[in-house]
Amino acid sequence: MTINDVQKKAAEEVLAVLTSATASGRGKRLLADMFLELPDRDAWSEYYEVIPEPRCLNGIKFKLERSDKNGYSNALDVYTDMSLVFMNALYYNEDGSVIAKDANTLKGILETEWKKRTTLPTPRATPPPASLQKPTPRTPAQPVASSSKIQPQIVTTNPPAPMKLPKSTTTASVAAPAPAATPTLTPAHTPAAPQDMDVDVDVGGGPSDNEAEGDGYGEPMALSENMARDAESDDIVRQLERGLPRWEGYGELGWMENADLARCADIVHSIKSHKDIVSNNRVASVLDVISEDAPIKTLSFNYPLSLKIIEAKVRAKEYTSSKEFDLNMIRLFEKGRRWYDIGSDQYGDVILLQRLYQALTSPTPLSGPPYTSQTYFSSIRAGPGTARPVHGSSATDADLVSGVTTFRISTRDRRFVDEVYYKGWTIRLADWLHLANPDDPGRPIVAQVFKCWVSEEASKKGRPGVTACWYYRPEQTFHPANRQFWEGEVFKTGHFADHPLEDIVEKIACQFTARHLRGRPRAPFWYPGWPLYVCDSRYNDRERVFVRIKNWASCVPEEVRKKPEWMRIYEFERAVVPRRVPSPFVTGSNVKGRRGGRLPGGIGDAVERADGEKIEGGGTGRKRVRKTNTVGAPGPGPVRLPGPGGVSLQTQPGYGNPTSYPPYGTQPLPPTATPAPRRAEDRTMIAAAGGASVLANAFVEKLPPETARHFDRDPETNEVLWFPGPPNDVARVVPPRYSLDYLHFLAMKRKREMQGAQTEDDTKESEIEDDASSNKRLRRHVQVKAPPPVGELLNELWVAACGGDRNVPLPE
Repeated sequence: MTINDVQKKAAEEVLAVLTSATASGRGKRLLADMFLELPDRDAWSEYYEVIPEPRCLNGIKFKLERSDKNGYSNALDVYTDMSLVFMNALYYNEDGSVIAKDANTLKGILETEWKKRTTLPTPRATPPPASLQKPTPRTPAQPVASSSKIQPQIVTTNPPAPMKLPKSTTTASVAAPAPAATPTLTPAHTPAAPQDMDVDVDVGGGPSDNEAEGDGYGEPMALSENMARDAESDDIVRQLERGLPRWEGYGELGWMENADLARCADIVHSIKSHKDIVSNNRVASVLDVISEDAPIKTLSFNYPLSLKIIEAKVRAKEYTSSKEFDLNMIRLFEKGRRWYDIGSDQYGDVILLQRLYQALTSPTPLSGPPYTSQTYFSSIRAGPGTARPVHGSSATDADLVSGVTTFRISTRDRRFVDEVYYKGWTIRLADWLHLANPDDPGRPIVAQVFKCWVSEEASKKGRPGVTACWYYRPEQTFHPANRQFWEGEVFKTGHFADHPLEDIVEKIACQFTARHLRGRPRAPFWYPGWPLYVCDSRYNDRERVFVRIKNWASCVPEEVRKKPEWMRIYEFERAVVPRRVPSPFVTGSNVKGRRGGRLPGGIGDAVERADGEKIEGGGTGRKRVRKTNTVGAPGPGPVRLPGPGGVSLQTQPGYGNPTSYPPYGTQPLPPTATPAPRRAEDRTMIAAAGGASVLANAFVEKLPPETARHFDRDPETNEVLWFPGPPNDVARVVPPRYSLDYLHFLAMKRKREMQGAQTEDDTKESEIEDDASSNKRLRRHVQVKAPPPVGELLNELWVAACGGDRNVPLPE
């Protein structure tokens, strides 16, 4: 019997009555508070071993609101899940406890309210068939009934031992809270804190994100020892992914518009003829070798496609619009990405051609041909591993590029929006992306979107973009040689960068540890064939510190932390552990950089830390050695030589200006003398007050993190820039300068002086004329010379002021 809208509304009314029911007394305590969410798995791990079908009211409400195949299809299933919430509580908790009394009361309300609504079917009187619980009294011999299961809150200084994931059967698709303890023991039952992501996204009672924590990465965790990846695990993954929904393909928005076929033909020719500067080989040959009907099952289309076919259709004018041409080109690059492995040179060539194509079809296309770039056509100057750390300094990170990333999200000259569209992709907040990497196109930047925006800047007005947080790959970090990584593992960093939409390569997904062990993301967050990564730690590239993540909510945008539908999973039959891979820098590793070049990371003494251990102020990380100003000295990652105007040039081969490639046999320049470091001035509050000897009864208190994060930090010391008052408003001294009014005054003064001198020096001429009446009259004719115009005088004064240089224009 399919549930209809009338039944769905009646079931929602029953759920509303349950969540609003209160206990008798003054406090009017809500009875359903204990049954809204799952309990903390670290505190109540045995609950999930005892209860095979956990349920919660919020999970039922979420599933009831869904209208797709993941929602309820039968009204009786809604009643079954609601009753399981309270039956689980009665089974697990001690008879007579407050939680058991509340569960019994709500169970009675459920039965009464359900029967009141005639549109709802008659519920079954017996327990659900899928439930292992039986409503029979338990004897004291049953361990789950003893009071020891209600664990009181105990403060201990010993760290808990790593938990092991239980081998569970296939769990239900709706998360549910286990019953809680008695009121006096409420802290032990309290569900995971709101910021804990296992409450936010879990659907189905698997282990929490905080479960299976290991001691560190230097040694295998207890989980990997007991649950190694085997052939059975591979079968479990393949079986699940085989049944997942397939990606329907690109959307209708964000395509190239109003481009004629002549322009499309030029673009195809540019892609087809683009050559590698080093080898002078055609880059598009990586697309030519792929068969037109290559058997790739995860593509969004199922017809033959190649660059040759697209070129023929353009010449024959078979495309009816530029959007149709644009869609075929993007699908061609999708085919190339699925054919080659990430990190290979061939994969990098495909990404390079895609980024070139997206640059040619942008609102501000490249000038050319030929088309060259030192950053593989990426919009940023450096990528992960070569961008200077957020709080790095020129003294310790001189070989890295500054000004690429920030530690905060900028709000200047932009308008934030909910989503942006590009090449059929709908990019929203918290989406995971592959972004063009300016150092190695074969290793796109793994990033998560924290903001979508439209630029209000005058030169870029109306152009959309995203602000994303970067995740580093193992080869972009410094770590010990014996360190092992999970397959597809990445590390969260504090790097935030603004990217135009042209930098977007594709959508991907990244799961945090426990979810990756238990299943795969649900649509639309991930589809089979999309790249999938796993994250377990943060990486501080300034201190070279790995910090194990325990609070996953702090790693994602605040807007999605409490959304239950974000990144939910399809669960495996049991937990599946990823494969372990060695460091990419050990001997025998086949992981290489672009064209066999060096990778940005390296072997170093990285520090492993637990989440919460502070490393601010340069305190507990690596000992950073000051580097000399050595140009071209060997070091980690692609070496950058200073170019004209201070612009750094990569010496790693790339598709750019030929000057970015060092000539064969080039030797590094000898190191220049480095001046002795100047002693840093003590500008602390204690020094300003007269020193510690003056402050006998004073004490120093550290700023809390929630306060310190609002202030900038000193780039040299990483200390908070804290000032006791606003900056002084000091007037700037303006250098003396002649104004136009003063120059006009001087010109008029000189004009008057010249007029007086000319009047006195004028020659006087007299002319005697004979008059008819024999009267003679002397007529004086005075000749006066006209003074020069004011403009000429101003020019002469300006030339004199400029030292006789007549080429300097007069200011307006």
